[in-house]
Amino acid sequence: MATHSLSFFSIPSPSQSCKRPQSENSPAPNLKSLPCSFLGRELSIRVSNWNVPTSKRRSCVVATVAFDLPSTDVEKAPSGKQPKWSARALKAFVMAELEARKLRYTTTGTEALLMGILVEGTSLAAKALRESGVTLFKARDETVKLLGQSDIYIFSPEYPPLTKPARKALEWAVDEKLKSGEDGELTVSHLLLGIWAQEVSAGHIVMATLGFTDEKAKELAKTIDKDIILSFK
Repeated sequence: MATHSLSFFSIPSPSQSCKRPQSENSPAPNLKSLPCSFLGRELSIRVSNWNVPTSKRRSCVVATVAFDLPSTDVEKAPSGKQPKWSARALKAFVMAELEARKLRYTTTGTEALLMGILVEGTSLAAKALRESGVTLFKARDETVKLLGQSDIYIFSPEYPPLTKPARKALEWAVDEKLKSGEDGELTVSHLLLGIWAQEVSAGHIVMATLGFTDEKAKELAKTIDKDIILSFK
């Protein structure tokens, strides 16, 4: 299993002053760990301060989310390194777990991964889904029609485990990235196409029912290494 992290920096707080980071010999800053994350175990939040001009005083909060993502044979990767997931992909994983829990499902399947991508919503993969008529509300409705509504007395576990098709979708994404030989991160497009590759999975069936096609998948594959295309026009 490969461990990756996602960090968010620099949240303005004009009411607080900033100091330089403590040296290695200084006591560690306050660190609070919370049980959280989609495929990981812990959310750690640390407040770090440093000197900046008085006109731009900031308090900087660093939040790190650790994930255990499926990986393939390390020897396949150049220089023995596993590709890392993009920030948008990691956020999609977190949202997928939340969607599974909202529906009170005991596992996180490809349908939850699909909804996670739609909740994150800013990636090229999410845009391709919307252009095909696949929206979050429609995906939820189709998921309930396909898998059924969970009993009101059933509670989803804190960390709904991945189903076999969901794990295969993630492994497909990693394998495709390694086969390409390209540098860069694993994107949300890798994840979505991994779901689409699992033809008998709930996620694939929901996508197909709502209008996603092989042609759209091929079009998305052309920009698979990008989560978003910036335009300055």
